[in-house]
Amino acid sequence: MHSFKFTSESSSNGIVERDFTVGDVPGVLWSPASGADRAPLVLMGHGGGNHKKHPAMSGRARLLVTGCGFHVAVIDAPGHGDRPRTAHDEAEIAELFRARAAGEPEGPIVVRYNAHLAELAVPEYLATLDALQELPEIGADGPVGYWGINMGTAIGIPLVAVEPRITAAVFGQHWPDVLAEKAKQITVPVEYDMQWDDEHISRQEGLALFDAFASQEKSLHVNSGRHKELPRFEADSAVRFFARHLGRAVTSPA
Repeated sequence: MHSFKFTSESSSNGIVERDFTVGDVPGVLWSPASGADRAPLVLMGHGGGNHKKHPAMSGRARLLVTGCGFHVAVIDAPGHGDRPRTAHDEAEIAELFRARAAGEPEGPIVVRYNAHLAELAVPEYLATLDALQELPEIGADGPVGYWGINMGTAIGIPLVAVEPRITAAVFGQHWPDVLAEKAKQITVPVEYDMQWDDEHISRQEGLALFDAFASQEKSLHVNSGRHKELPRFEADSAVRFFARHLGRAVTSPA
């Protein structure tokens, strides 16, 4: 059992932001400021090189909190954000930068490193979910979703594959090498994003990972553009997806 505690709290624009730790893992929980009614929880995973409060995370959280009344939580991945890097982290990052400078494919390095991080992060997410469900405003029987793109997908697919409390997930933009076998274990509704002109992940690779999900309901969202050009309107689509599957109507943010 990991110790859980809130370390700070602030509020603005109808959203309460609470930093917390689960053991020595730092995280953040965003919640509606309008009362303690029980509401669904969405866990999110941030991208490689980013952190729990990256604008992509806080922006998606704002949409879910203000549009659906959900709680949203993110933890820093190993070696990211407020967590120290190990010698292994430093070596893998240096190898990635070397390959990038040399014009070599980044995929093999990212796949290997992200698989290592996922092995560490999945138990941390499970401990975080256990702790958050102890809160009365979330509860042990409430719906749970997961939303993670890029490295968030590398961590999220093995997490969702083993965690039956998560009943809907949004993924995207990763290679199938390590993840396809895990995706075959996922049967919950899935929305998947990919970029048709991704310079790192080929169309065939993106389609292969989508095809691997065993879900009866799965939607593929493909947009033109390169790896970092995923349209912002896909975040709005993800919010509608979670509202549909976790049971709250979407309202326009104030």
